[in-house]
Amino acid sequence: MSIDYQTMWTDLGLDLTSHDALLNVLGTAYRDIYLAQENRPETMAYFDFVMSEVHGLRIKELLDEKAAGRKIIGSYCVFVPEEMVLAANATLVGLCSGADFAMEEVEKLLPRNTCALIKSSFGFKLGKVCPYLESADMIVGENTCDGKKKAYESLRPLVDNLYVMDLPQVKSANGKALLKSEYLRFMEALQELTGVAVTTESLRSGIKTVNAKRNAIHRLSALRAADPAPISGLDALLANQVFFYDNPARFTDAVNKICDELEQRVASKSGVCPVGTPRILVSGCPQAVPNWKLPMIVENSGAIIVGEESCVGERGTRNCVDESGSTVDQLIDAIVERYFQVDCAIFTPNTDRLAHIEEMVKAYRADGVIHYGLQFCQPYLMEAIPVEKALEEKGIPCLRLETDYSMEDAGQLTTRVEAFVEQLR
Repeated sequence: MSIDYQTMWTDLGLDLTSHDALLNVLGTAYRDIYLAQENRPETMAYFDFVMSEVHGLRIKELLDEKAAGRKIIGSYCVFVPEEMVLAANATLVGLCSGADFAMEEVEKLLPRNTCALIKSSFGFKLGKVCPYLESADMIVGENTCDGKKKAYESLRPLVDNLYVMDLPQVKSANGKALLKSEYLRFMEALQELTGVAVTTESLRSGIKTVNAKRNAIHRLSALRAADPAPISGLDALLANQVFFYDNPARFTDAVNKICDELEQRVASKSGVCPVGTPRILVSGCPQAVPNWKLPMIVENSGAIIVGEESCVGERGTRNCVDESGSTVDQLIDAIVERYFQVDCAIFTPNTDRLAHIEEMVKAYRADGVIHYGLQFCQPYLMEAIPVEKALEEKGIPCLRLETDYSMEDAGQLTTRVEAFVEQLR
């Protein structure tokens, strides 16, 4: 790493020894998992570069934005509306973490049986290894599950810029009214932080920018329906992960360039695997960087992942916001309408999610579903059994997996996944 980056990280208050260890692990995993793939699209080189500079050049860009007067907003959830952040002259970056870090320190604050994602977010703070977290002018938490809701009480003393957003738990008129009131409150907080008033023009511009990102991902997703699949599930997941970090316009351009290449592959019937390779939809908990364990195991077991029904996947990107409103309030209503369709497992009842899984199985011609649950993630683990039963009643094979971020269970998972793939053959 360059001297400039070391100075930058020091100024952000990172623990350089721990941070270097994290980057070494990340770099090794990326090389062994991603760069070892055969017949990757050439346009994935951009995402290789992004990952090589994920704590370097991208952080320098954010700090340059801050120096120019722009604010950085860190988010843990897809319910935080990027459209509003952009409209207030700020930049949104994802903070969800996908690796264990500083677990001894974390378990002094949180119970051991807290879900891996929550513990990871604390570990990256306590371990002083996340430059995105340390760059943020506002950190937005959200009261989704009970675990997050209570964890933010313990996070608040660790950060001086935590903003907590309340979220509805029921898809009702009252629930939608709560979401709108919370988005209005969030917009006021953004305007106070940035000193920039949100206007109809700025909000519509933010909506157009984020819709363009989503449409690029929608285009990529549609191409994965081809047989043979033109891109691996690992590479498609990476694009969905980088969605939360990269400059929006640059990201959109990069994904569309991948799609241009994939369209040529589809036309020539060229894929990353043979025709007839078992096709799997992964459903359930989010998979944040660098949580690549499950897709690596699946695709090393002779299958191809053709879709992710996940917050880091189609659940987080599937719908766009109506851009036609002529006032701020109309555009906010459109934003609320879009986000209220997110079928997170926090909602009860949550029949929309099952319908969405079935739609994706059909659209991407999946042969089976792997339901991925993080240990101690109650909402998704509670939904896993009824989802499995409903799918199997419709003749759709489903494998329920429960795991964490460690590699300790990789052998056991591999055995189960290999048996499932053989069943699909």
